[in-house]
Amino acid sequence: MANSIKNQQDILEKLNIQALNSMQEEAIPVIEETTNTILLSPTGTGKTLAFSLPLLKVLNPESTEVQALILVPSRELAIQIEQVIRSMGSGYKVNAVYGGRPMSKDKIEIKHNPAILIGTPGRILDHFNSNRFSKSSIKTLILDEFDKSLEDGFEEEMKAIIGQLPAINKRVLTSATQGVKVPGFVRLDKPTTINYLKQQVASKLAIKTVVSPDKNKLITLLKLIEHIGNEQGIIFCNLRDSIDVVSNFLKRHKISHGCFSGGIEQKERERALITFRNGTSQVLLATDLAARGIDIPEMNYIIHYELPRHEEEFIHRNGRTARMNAKGTAYIVKWKDQLLPDFIKNVKGINIDTKAPYKPQYWETLFISGGRKDKISKGDIAGLFFKKGGINKEELGTIELKQDCAFVAIPLTLADELVGKLNNSRLKKKKIRVTIL
Repeated sequence: MANSIKNQQDILEKLNIQALNSMQEEAIPVIEETTNTILLSPTGTGKTLAFSLPLLKVLNPESTEVQALILVPSRELAIQIEQVIRSMGSGYKVNAVYGGRPMSKDKIEIKHNPAILIGTPGRILDHFNSNRFSKSSIKTLILDEFDKSLEDGFEEEMKAIIGQLPAINKRVLTSATQGVKVPGFVRLDKPTTINYLKQQVASKLAIKTVVSPDKNKLITLLKLIEHIGNEQGIIFCNLRDSIDVVSNFLKRHKISHGCFSGGIEQKERERALITFRNGTSQVLLATDLAARGIDIPEMNYIIHYELPRHEEEFIHRNGRTARMNAKGTAYIVKWKDQLLPDFIKNVKGINIDTKAPYKPQYWETLFISGGRKDKISKGDIAGLFFKKGGINKEELGTIELKQDCAFVAIPLTLADELVGKLNNSRLKKKKIRVTIL
């Protein structure tokens, strides 16, 4: 037991986590000791860590087969879980596979079986049907955000996948929504339920309405952003077309932003999240795809530029702010004659005539054409920027290292100069391109 506690503490230190939250403290021993578990907890409360720590304990270090399967509804969630488990430094191989990238890339990564395989149902089923690895050693099944998978129409794929898993002896289902019926094919017999959704009642979320005098709400949106100031937040729209319209408007008014929706190519979606995480983008324009299952920091606010159609969408959007013990604001931008749906209650109107002090964009993102497969580390990149780039530690922002590339946040004022100094440099014997993203 002492050894397992030490290992867990080492992992938390690697993740820069000082202590588990109350949900994780309750969930981890239950998942360890129970065959079937349902974990209900709001978005952003650390469910990935809650199921990953017990998962590592049941893996066999001697096995060379896939031992655990994690099914998720979105590419972003697959990538996020892969990054979290890799960051734990457990020594177990983990890979994520998902639609929107070449199958050849999947085949290369899973040629040597990962102990933990993460993926979207459609892509996992492709690999299952092609018999790319043995399924006989997969004993742990985790359905993360399982309600979203069912909502997105993955039921048939999930049924076909689970039907090919004869050895499952542990099942964990997580959700940020209550009351979703678990289909019979999951074979979830007498599960133990851990429910932290009730914690949302005590949320410190403020909901405020901003009234637009016109049906076209763009000017009102701009005034709201200027009123809030340079804080980061998400602007939710219902349609990809709406995102295009708002994006063009924000470009004209020089507000840095990224766009995120199902209609955008996977590579561009990932880059939008990277520039948002590192502070290059002030706002993220998004559909409900960004309401959960993506790796971004907690926001002080979100904006409902277009009203959600259903209460669940409203709850999940709002879940991007005021998580756990933090405060947050959800702004609703409505036309003066527009009625709010019944599920939006207890809202206060606000005046946005005042402007917060304006601070110009500070960060820019540089792209580097080398990554993990080239044996390049974050330390190698930092060293290049310090020694050859001539910058100090305060001028080096977030470094995100991928399999075949990296992204580095640096001050906007130094971007062109650093490209000139660092492009065509060598890192670990590889000649790299350095460009502004």
